[in-house]
Amino acid sequence: MKQRKIFTAILAVLLLAVPVVVLGIRSQAKKNKCLEVSFEYQRQGGPGSNQYAVWIENDKGDVVKTLFVTSYTTKGRARGDEKPQRGYIVRPACVPTWVKTAKAEEQTDEQLDAFTGATPQADGIQTFTWDFTDQQGKAVAKGTYKVFVEATLFFNSDIIYSGTFSTKDKTGNIELTSTVTELDENHKDMVKNVKAAIK
Repeated sequence: MKQRKIFTAILAVLLLAVPVVVLGIRSQAKKNKCLEVSFEYQRQGGPGSNQYAVWIENDKGDVVKTLFVTSYTTKGRARGDEKPQRGYIVRPACVPTWVKTAKAEEQTDEQLDAFTGATPQADGIQTFTWDFTDQQGKAVAKGTYKVFVEATLFFNSDIIYSGTFSTKDKTGNIELTSTVTELDENHKDMVKNVKAAIK
């Protein structure tokens, strides 16, 4: 009888603790929200295309974090025995807004390597995630930020998608607008269906 009472008491304590644990998991999950950016990519033929960058700016217009930039932009391509030059030097029309805003010329090769990736060789959905940290991995201050996706469709044909959001925003889609320098009909589908959402 005494053992049954002890067992019942322990069971009651455990049952009371379960909601607290679950609550703790839920509140922790809420703190770990992120921004997700995605788009459909279609690889284009020939030079002067297939370059893009994804980055975050604060309300002052400073780049907080570059999530991705294609490798030709930052590393260029070796021709013969020549040492490769950064792509944006050889081809100034290569994601020019990112190059200027991110101050690419002031960054070392090692710094650029941190967010540089190979240009996709096949069509498909490209997805990038921002965890609300800066380039050094530190949590950013509360406030308003802007997400950018820039794509060099073909030489001087450049398109930029952007949207504003806040660290206080709840989960949901971010409204994006786009501007294009000069539309190239043959390459306009390189990047499409661009989406950004807080999750």
